[in-house]
Amino acid sequence: MQLFRKPFPRLFRTIPSLALLALLIGCGVKSEKPKQYEYVSAPQVMLRDNVAAVYNKVGIVKNGERVEVLEKSRRFVHVHTERNETGWMEQRYLVSQEVYDGFQKLAADTAHDVVQAHATARFDVNLHVTPDRESEHFYQLKEGDKVELLARATAPKPGAVATAKPVSEKKNAAPPAPALEDWWVVRDTHGHAGWLLSRMVDLDVPIDIAQYAEGQRIVAYFVLNQVPDEGKQVPQYLVALTEPRDGLPFDYNQIRVFTWNLRRHRYETAYRDRRLSGVFPISIGKQNFEKEGVLPTFTLKLKDESGQVTSSTYKLNGPIVKRVVAEGEQPKAPHVAPEKRQARRARLRKK
Repeated sequence: MQLFRKPFPRLFRTIPSLALLALLIGCGVKSEKPKQYEYVSAPQVMLRDNVAAVYNKVGIVKNGERVEVLEKSRRFVHVHTERNETGWMEQRYLVSQEVYDGFQKLAADTAHDVVQAHATARFDVNLHVTPDRESEHFYQLKEGDKVELLARATAPKPGAVATAKPVSEKKNAAPPAPALEDWWVVRDTHGHAGWLLSRMVDLDVPIDIAQYAEGQRIVAYFVLNQVPDEGKQVPQYLVALTEPRDGLPFDYNQIRVFTWNLRRHRYETAYRDRRLSGVFPISIGKQNFEKEGVLPTFTLKLKDESGQVTSSTYKLNGPIVKRVVAEGEQPKAPHVAPEKRQARRARLRKK
């Protein structure tokens, strides 16, 4: 007897064929790995054709260059440059994309910061991504490079020994604070930003002003305006100073305004304020004061005993500096140094 079976639908007959075809295609196509990039952190590195003791030089990469990573060994990395050079270099001279992005963010965050001073690198120095000796570094300055100082910070000094407690101090007293060191975030002539130790740079303060530091450390300076004298324009300065040591809880504690004496042809102190708790940034500008005209101004951010920061603006009219009183604000009595107060009282007693 002849048996008749109903054939499978065409759809079910084609499924195994399609699955087999997809499997074969999948085996023949290799997924392309994403390219990996890293950045050169050394001033200059030579590329070599192999990692053996004897090798040939095949190229050079410099600080800040991006390279494509082709292969990694224990100490060396096989890279391809944007100049179409391929060779091996040591891994320690490269930083990751994450580190590079950190420096890019720092540059963007400080792009509009007010420059507090101009300075020159004393030595070859690394720029760090945070104010910390152990943090990643990328860009490098050479001795003599010019930078702009933007902001200050303090960080614990590694290896520093804390001051021993006095014998009379109670046993449950808080441990002594660690020694601190000052850092600056700077911007170089290429627009790169990074942190460096403050002692690695010298401020480019004009010698005519620097000679009046009186043992204090100048940390910021600004040209307020210029006055004509004997056919040339002479700048007048605002200078911020602090004690000559690191780790202080303020950025500056004294300001001085130097104006030019047209009769004696020399700088003189037109205004001085001590015992401040100043915070960067200091900013300068100009403002129209109606009858007095347009005058140079500067604004200080000062911290009070409670830690609250307020702004105070001052104007320079000739050799006279006065605080600009905001609308509705009660003018404060001018600060008089104790020695001047005593001298005034002595004069009054004589009268």
